Amino acid sequence: MKNYTTENIRNIAVTGHGGEGKTTLVEALLYATGTIDRQGRREDGTTVCDYDPEEIKRQISISAAVAPLEYQDTKINLVDIPGYFDFAGEMVGPMAVCEGALITVSAVSGLSVGAEKAWAACDKNNTARMIVINQMDRENANFQKALDSVKEKYGTVIAPIEVPIIEDGKFVGVVGVLKGKAFIGEGKNRKEVPIPAHLEDEVQAAREAIMEAAAGADEELMEKYFEDMELSIEDTIMGVRKGTKEGTVVPVVCCSGITRIGLGKLLDFMVELMPSPADAPALTGETKGGEEERACTVDAPFSGLVFKTMADPFVGKLSLIKVTSGTLSGDTSLYNANADKPEKAGNIFFLRGKKQTQATQVIAGDICALAKLQFAATGHTLCEAGKLIKFPGFEFPAPCIAQAVYAKKAGDEDKIFSGLARLMEEDPTIKVEKNVETTESLLSGLGELHIQVVANKLKAKFGADCLLEQPKIAYRESIRKKIDVQGRHKKQSGGHGQFGDVWIEFRPNDDGSTDFIFEDAVVGGVVPRNFIPAVEKGLRDNIKHGVLAGFPVVGLTAKLHDGSYHPVDSSEMAFKTAARIAFKQLDKASPILLEPVHSVKVWVPDEYMGDIIGDMNKRRGRIMGMDKDGDLQCISAEVPEGEMYKYATDLRSMTQGRGSFTTSFERYEEVPAADAKKIIENTKREDEDEE
Repeated sequence: MKNYTTENIRNIAVTGHGGEGKTTLVEALLYATGTIDRQGRREDGTTVCDYDPEEIKRQISISAAVAPLEYQDTKINLVDIPGYFDFAGEMVGPMAVCEGALITVSAVSGLSVGAEKAWAACDKNNTARMIVINQMDRENANFQKALDSVKEKYGTVIAPIEVPIIEDGKFVGVVGVLKGKAFIGEGKNRKEVPIPAHLEDEVQAAREAIMEAAAGADEELMEKYFEDMELSIEDTIMGVRKGTKEGTVVPVVCCSGITRIGLGKLLDFMVELMPSPADAPALTGETKGGEEERACTVDAPFSGLVFKTMADPFVGKLSLIKVTSGTLSGDTSLYNANADKPEKAGNIFFLRGKKQTQATQVIAGDICALAKLQFAATGHTLCEAGKLIKFPGFEFPAPCIAQAVYAKKAGDEDKIFSGLARLMEEDPTIKVEKNVETTESLLSGLGELHIQVVANKLKAKFGADCLLEQPKIAYRESIRKKIDVQGRHKKQSGGHGQFGDVWIEFRPNDDGSTDFIFEDAVVGGVVPRNFIPAVEKGLRDNIKHGVLAGFPVVGLTAKLHDGSYHPVDSSEMAFKTAARIAFKQLDKASPILLEPVHSVKVWVPDEYMGDIIGDMNKRRGRIMGMDKDGDLQCISAEVPEGEMYKYATDLRSMTQGRGSFTTSFERYEEVPAADAKKIIENTKREDEDEE
């Protein structure tokens, strides 16, 4: 690649709903500009951006991939972002570093949830956006219907700058409203033609609307427009570009990634209308002296943001960097501001999918990859050693579903967990933690598909095969009534015998908050002082396994008030055993099963409220309240943890992906008798199977 200035770079995220042709569109743009010799197909697993074995097998994008191309003396870094919600974490980094976004909308189905989420991400990051009505070659494609669906949602900012040319029901070309030129065909076969007569009125109406939008973006243009009721082509383009950058104008274009019709104009618009890194506001970061703004210019000291990490067992770690200021070269002295340590960079690469091209220097605004950085993680800032700055990191969606992970083969545990640690570097939306109570290792992610893909990557990349199972619930046991029982242990077997005798009163805790209270109420030395700690220890050892189903016992007070001993045969072990015998009689104290109850907040559009509340009731949930939160309703509820498994999948299904939720532990509550009976029977059956 030749050298470019910051002004001649465009960083553009290609985003939208899953299955609406983003990867095909990127592939077609690469082919249309001669970047690749042959247009690959997702169905054949031959596209540049979907190169991972999991992506090829499932025919969906799983990871964000960078695909630079050159067009009209401009370098365009396209970043293909997965549209499936399980991989929403892949959108966070790229959207934070790209100045522009193409939001794809299917010409068949119109505005979708994925496009809405992409729009929200643009809002959050102040990203300029353009709507691309894609798949115009498909049967039942309807540009106007798709456009209306976008206008209905987002109103007057939507500005179509193209009109499709349809002949005999087929999409054959486009009319560019800004310059009033029509083209049919694609690539070398593309030719300019007169605007079809039946489209003249539509094009004129669109031109007037776009002039008005351009005038609204700039005061000087507004004055010109009011004077003449007309703007020149140059002024209109300038106004649309300014409005696009500021988010007051969102241009709409149409194309087909399969037939490549409309791609020439789309490339023109990316160059003409999308902002360059030089147009972006300066980033504010923390320095030792306070806050500092750093503009994206080559004259500033070097700084860069790690927006994605790729883990490879052979190549090692690859860190994708957006150079936010200055110039990066092999002799740049790198410092990791987050880890507060110097970094030794390996080679610098430009990436196109998995293909690496060695780079000698990378200027402000460009995207590259650094190999084998030791401390860098996604969201970290790299800078020059003497000119430290740290930019804000990224906020990733929290994992919302967990599965227990086991090694398929004994002895593979270390391999599995070291592999998962590497994959967590690559994907900050997965989490691995040990549940101390159930002793299970839990793998959490954004959905069932997400966790399954992680497990498959673990096997493919690190040769570690794992099993995924539904996590165990950390139930508890307690008692309802007070009992006074004797625990007597007497054994004679030649020589010293064993003797311990205790009377213990068991009762529910009055305060209900402390798991176990031991009271020493012995008088008259009926149990010698030196044996009382053994009684307490015996009880503490046994409350780990209750009498109902072996779950830990909580909310229990044990008062040792009487007993007896033998001057020769009594020992600490004998009194520990006596305590155990007393504890086993808790089945006389109306034992109950307790379950963890979670506080759940669910955000959904108004139209799904009834479904969500009905579903919560089926899950034994209690609705605690409802509040308006922006455009969404927030439903607060308390739901047993055992009823929340796979809720992420169910909520997505009920709300077409528009709902989200958070959950946190609240307290333990008694399980209804019928449910408790099933849980106890299942637990005993599992214990028998393990034996």
